[in-house]
Amino acid sequence: MRKSYKFTKTLTVLLLALLLVLAGCSSVKTKSDTAAPAAGTADKGEEAAAEPTTAAPVDIELLAMTSQEADVNIIRDQLTKNGFNVKLNLQPDYGSFKAQQDAGNYDAALSSWTTVTGNPDYAVRSLFKTGGDYSILADSEIDKLIDKAATESPEDYAATYKELEQKLVFDNAYIAPLYISLKSQAINKDILNPESVRLSKSRALAWEDIEFKDAAKNASEPLVLTQAISTLTSLDPIKGNDGSINTLNTNMYVRLINLTDDDKITSDGSLSRNFSIADGNSDYYFILRDDINFAKVEDGKAVDTGERVGADDVIFALDRAKNKDSVPDHRTYSLHEHIKTVEAVSDLSELDSVKTTDGGTVREALEKGLDTPISALVADKKQADNASGKYQVVKLTTTEPFPQVLNYLGHQSAGIVSKKQVESINTYDVAKFDVTKDIPYGDQNTVTEGAAYNNTLYASGPYILTTKNDYDAKFVKNPAYMPGTENEPKISNISVRFIADADSALAALRSGEIYSYYGVPETKFSVVEGDAKLQLQKIESNAVSYLLFNTAENRPIGKSADLRKAVLYSINQDEILQFYEGNKIKAASTVSPLVDTGNVLTADPAKVKEALAAYEASK
Repeated sequence: MRKSYKFTKTLTVLLLALLLVLAGCSSVKTKSDTAAPAAGTADKGEEAAAEPTTAAPVDIELLAMTSQEADVNIIRDQLTKNGFNVKLNLQPDYGSFKAQQDAGNYDAALSSWTTVTGNPDYAVRSLFKTGGDYSILADSEIDKLIDKAATESPEDYAATYKELEQKLVFDNAYIAPLYISLKSQAINKDILNPESVRLSKSRALAWEDIEFKDAAKNASEPLVLTQAISTLTSLDPIKGNDGSINTLNTNMYVRLINLTDDDKITSDGSLSRNFSIADGNSDYYFILRDDINFAKVEDGKAVDTGERVGADDVIFALDRAKNKDSVPDHRTYSLHEHIKTVEAVSDLSELDSVKTTDGGTVREALEKGLDTPISALVADKKQADNASGKYQVVKLTTTEPFPQVLNYLGHQSAGIVSKKQVESINTYDVAKFDVTKDIPYGDQNTVTEGAAYNNTLYASGPYILTTKNDYDAKFVKNPAYMPGTENEPKISNISVRFIADADSALAALRSGEIYSYYGVPETKFSVVEGDAKLQLQKIESNAVSYLLFNTAENRPIGKSADLRKAVLYSINQDEILQFYEGNKIKAASTVSPLVDTGNVLTADPAKVKEALAAYEASK
C-alpha cells in the first residue's frame, strides 16, 4: 500500500513537470516576451521576438558604411519590429558607398549633411532642389519654398522653412531624420592655452587665434594638429568642398566676411572693415582693409610678395567662384549662383545716396567704428591708405533679393586669390583641359615633396602651405597678414599630421604627439574627460544624419509615399539618443540646427500600420 502511494505521487510530479515544459514551448507570448530589445543591443536571435504582424514583411534595402554600423543596427531593429524585412548593404568606405548610391542599389541610404555656412539655404538647396548638386528630387512645390525662403530675412523665413519641412518630411517622406550631432575637439591644456582654441558651430578651426600656454614658444615651436585625409582635393578654394581642404583653405585665404562662433555675420578677421546691406536686400557693400598682402613660398619660407590684397582680387575671385566654367571640375559654383555682379565703387556720392534697410545711408554704415572716415575712393589698391581716409569699396549685386549670400561669402570657397598669380598659372583652355599635362593653380602635386614640387601658391590668409607628404603638411605664418593687430597669427609654424584612424588620433593626443584633436567621436568623450591633461570642448553642430529614400521609379519605395511614411514613423529617435548617452539631439530635417520650426518626428506604430495598409491596397 505504501509502495503504490509512492508510485502514484511520483507519476503525478512527472505529469506536472511535463505540462510545464509544454507550456514553455507554447507560441503564446506575454507582453514582456515580445518587448523590443534595447536599441543597438539585440542580436539576430532576438529579432524574432518582435510583435508579429498580420501581413508578410515588406522588403527594404538599407545602404550604409561599416563605420555607421551602430546606427544601422538600431534602425534595422526598429524597422524589423514594425513589419519590414531589412537587407543591409554595408560598404567599407565612402567611395564604395557612393558607387552603390549612384547605381541606385538601395531603398534608403544612411546620409548626413553639415551646413558649414550657418544659413538654412545651404541646408536644403543642394540637397533637395531640382537639379541641386546632391539632389535626387524633382518636386516643384519644394523648389518654390526653397526659393521663397532664400529671399526672406531671418525674421520672416522661419514660417517658410516650417512649411518646407512639412512637405519634405511629413507629407512626402523624402527623408527620415535621425539626429543632430555634437561638434567637438580635445585639447592638451598642458601645452596650449585652452581659451585661445575656438570651437565654432559652422566655420572651420581658426588657427590664427591659437597660442601656447607658454607664449614664448609661439615663435619657436610648431603647433601640431591632425586631420584624417591626406590626399588634398585642391588648394584652389573653388575646386574643393570636403574634409580634405575645408580647414586648410579657410586658413590660407581671407574672405570678405566671417562667421562668429555662433553663426553671426562679422567683419572681424576678414578683408572688410565693415559691410552694409542696401534697402531691398540685393546690393551689398564692403569697405576693404589695406593691411593684408599675399604671401608666397621661397626656400621653404613664407615671404611677403609686396602685392596687396585688393578690390581687383575680390572681383576676380568672386567672378570665378560663381562661374562653373572658370575652372575644370568646379565644385562650389552652386554656392555662389546668386551673385550677379561684383564691382569696385568709384563714386563716393553713391554711398551717400543709397539707403540701408534701417533707413540710414551706406556710407554711415561703412564708417561705423572706423578710425578715419572715408575721404576718397581709390581704384588702384596700391593707393589705398585707410589711415588717411583712402579706401576701396566693393559692391556685390545679387540676381534677386538674397540676404543669405553673406553666409556663402564666409565659406572657404569665397576665399580671395591673387588675380595676377592665378592668371599666370591657369593658362590652359578650360574646355580642353588635359589632366595629364595641364597643371592648375592649387594642384596638390605642386606642394608635395619630390621631383614635381613647385610651390606656386599665393596666400591671402594668415598661413601658407609650404610642403606636404604622406605624413604631414607644413604651414608658415603669412608675415604680411594684419601685422600688429589682434588678428596677426600668434603661432609661426603649424604641422597638420595625417592620421586616418580615430583611435590612433586620440592615442597621439594622449601621448603628446599632437596638441589638439578636432572631431572627437562621441564614444570617446569619456576617455578625454578622464584624462587630466586634456580638455573636451563640445557644442551642438549643424550636422544632421538622416535616411535618404531612393525616389527612382524602379523601386516601390520611390513610387509610394505611404511606404516611405511607414519607414519614417518606425524611427524612434529616443532610442538613438539613449544609445549615444544623450550626445545626440533630435532633428526634424537638415534645417533643424538652424531654424526652430517646432516640427517633431515621433515614432508611431499605428501610423506605420496605417501607411503599410495603404501601400498594400495600392499595389
